Amino acid sequence: MLNNIKLIVYDFDGVMTDNRVMVSEDGMEYVMVSRADGLGVNMINEMEIPQMILSTETNPVVSFRAKKLGIPVLQGVDDKKMVLLNYCKDNNYDPGRILYVGNDVNDEGVMKAVGYSVATADAHHSIKSLAQMVLDTKGGQGAIRELADKLKGYRKY
Repeated sequence: MLNNIKLIVYDFDGVMTDNRVMVSEDGMEYVMVSRADGLGVNMINEMEIPQMILSTETNPVVSFRAKKLGIPVLQGVDDKKMVLLNYCKDNNYDPGRILYVGNDVNDEGVMKAVGYSVATADAHHSIKSLAQMVLDTKGGQGAIRELADKLKGYRKY
């Protein structure tokens, strides 16, 4: 199955971050990301698998990170499943050939709608039970890098 993936979609908070946010006294929010995940995104790019971020978060940090990684982002999304299915229809992707990486209950619908779902090591138990693969790495600590290594074993490039 992993050798037939045509698109990888990531949740942001809890996948690319450790799900924590720092809030300054002036209300600015800051998140931590792992440079290992940036390397993982690059490794997956070398495999010629398109990637994108799909997030409920409205904070501009999501789009800044996506821009730095060079991948598209859909953020401020209330219904991830509906938005992803519409994206698939508009961009000619078969949902059965999409891999989604999530970590919490708001990922459940979209994880059920795609062909392959992945959970981070620290994902909610209900999400882990849905996933075909549970990573050994927690969100924000190199989960995408681990995924890249796993995909490398399934793909020839």
